[in-house]
Amino acid sequence: MNTEILGIIIQIALLIIISYPLGKYIAKVYKEEKTFSDFMKPVERLMFKLSGIDPEKEMNWKQFLRALLTVNLFWFIWGMVLLVTQGYLPMNPDGNIGQTTHQAFNTCISFMVNCNLQHYSGETGLTYFTQIFVVMLFQFITAATGMAAMAGIMKALASKTTQTIGNFWKYLVLSCTRILLPLSLIVGFILITEGTPMGFNGKMEVTTLEGARQYISQGPTAAIVPIKQLGTNGGGYFGANASHPLENPTFFTNMVECGSILIIPMAMTLAFGFYLKRKKLGYSIYGVMLVAFLIGVCINVYQETGGNPRIDNMGITQGNGSMEGKEIRIGAGNTALWSVATTVTSNGSVNGMHDSTMPLSGMVEMLNMQINTWFGGVGVGWMNYFTFIIITVFISGLMVGRTPEFLGKKVEAKEMKIAAIIALLHPLIILVGTSLAAYLFVHAPEFVKSEGGWLNNPGYHGLSEMLYEFTSCAANNGSGFEGLGDNTMFWNFSCGIVLILGRFIPIIGQVAIAGIMAKKKYIPESAGTLQTDTVTFGAMTFAVIFIVAALSFFPVHALSTIAEHLSL
Repeated sequence: MNTEILGIIIQIALLIIISYPLGKYIAKVYKEEKTFSDFMKPVERLMFKLSGIDPEKEMNWKQFLRALLTVNLFWFIWGMVLLVTQGYLPMNPDGNIGQTTHQAFNTCISFMVNCNLQHYSGETGLTYFTQIFVVMLFQFITAATGMAAMAGIMKALASKTTQTIGNFWKYLVLSCTRILLPLSLIVGFILITEGTPMGFNGKMEVTTLEGARQYISQGPTAAIVPIKQLGTNGGGYFGANASHPLENPTFFTNMVECGSILIIPMAMTLAFGFYLKRKKLGYSIYGVMLVAFLIGVCINVYQETGGNPRIDNMGITQGNGSMEGKEIRIGAGNTALWSVATTVTSNGSVNGMHDSTMPLSGMVEMLNMQINTWFGGVGVGWMNYFTFIIITVFISGLMVGRTPEFLGKKVEAKEMKIAAIIALLHPLIILVGTSLAAYLFVHAPEFVKSEGGWLNNPGYHGLSEMLYEFTSCAANNGSGFEGLGDNTMFWNFSCGIVLILGRFIPIIGQVAIAGIMAKKKYIPESAGTLQTDTVTFGAMTFAVIFIVAALSFFPVHALSTIAEHLSL
């Protein structure tokens, strides 16, 4: 067997094995059962005491959401101030200047919503101060926000009848201290031992083999990279992201970082089953997500290791696959695996240029984000799947003539309407944004010229670049087809709006559904109850997701990725 393929199989197998005990541990953390991390309790108590928060005070779903949205508004103001003034702040040995208002708006929103879309180059666009006190801070807070929202939903669904769904602040802190921080320390230690820099010195001056001088950025890379992967954040400390040899030095660090992207989303899916004591349901959801992930891996690995037919027609041998835009030390196969891992979650980090991948690989990358339910971001990926469970339960109940129920609660018109709005919002903001960008590019050339131009690749691939940008924003992903010139007023503001809508409306709707259902009278299961933990229901959910989410995008893919593939 090809050693590169064998390495991919081993990586996936290890993820499956590790996700089981981690999922069980996460469920215990949120249920406040005894765990090895209980030594953090004094630290947590001190944090709550200093902030004046009572972590034992239960919240209803409206109070829960109010706390979630308030803390995000505070961090937005915090981030805007620091990004605009970073040139005057300490820890700036390289003399980087402050960001413009529209770029700071986009950057702040992007990191606040767990997207990490970057319309700047990492090492030159930020200072060490803002890398730590904006980027790294937000990467913990925003990841923990999604995890806290899922914890609240799990508590609501686990209760027979309740008015409350837990305490947002408690879940936020537990997510940081018990899950994100310990795992980040482990990954950070591995990166340091493999050569990732960790310090605060300015650029290092080196002499190349040709005798030229080169200045190489350094900084606290090993502190930021672990949480960017584990929290499904993805923003590159360096402009080249995980293809940079200091951010991702070796094949081993590539395995560790790629695994870090997936491990918490996979474990959170299993944690749902453990938390509710419905392991079969957790396995069912996990199985559907895993199958969808593996299909994407198989397609992209085949496409990228097979080479480009245009180059084949020139009589050039491609023994290493389609290597344009890829690191030789990583290889085409592992770049393909990473491209699926980072888009099947809301991570967005890259170890190669997605703009250089084969057209069908690009389609898979976009469909992963357009469907936005296969593992997804930490917490919010499962929550997106939960939306489609509600829709599937409702449809299935009508098909078989049974009252739609999920976990002993009736699914009625109000929940269905909210779920439908969430499901349709995603394609709406992506397709409307792409249409607007395409219209302006064609019909407003002076406006485009004033901003330096958008597309280096007009035609099929140019449409793909614009489609990818809005897809990435709506899915809180952050990766891009980087042939697009996106650091303009139009892209910064339009993407910022899509980022806000794509992050907060689904969270608000999903928490609201759980809160409404939690108040309802519990109905014990009977022979007439629709079983939601079976293979049949899993297949039905997959079909509903494919019909509602994926098919919405095939017309635009026919004009972009599919058309480009057929033109090769």
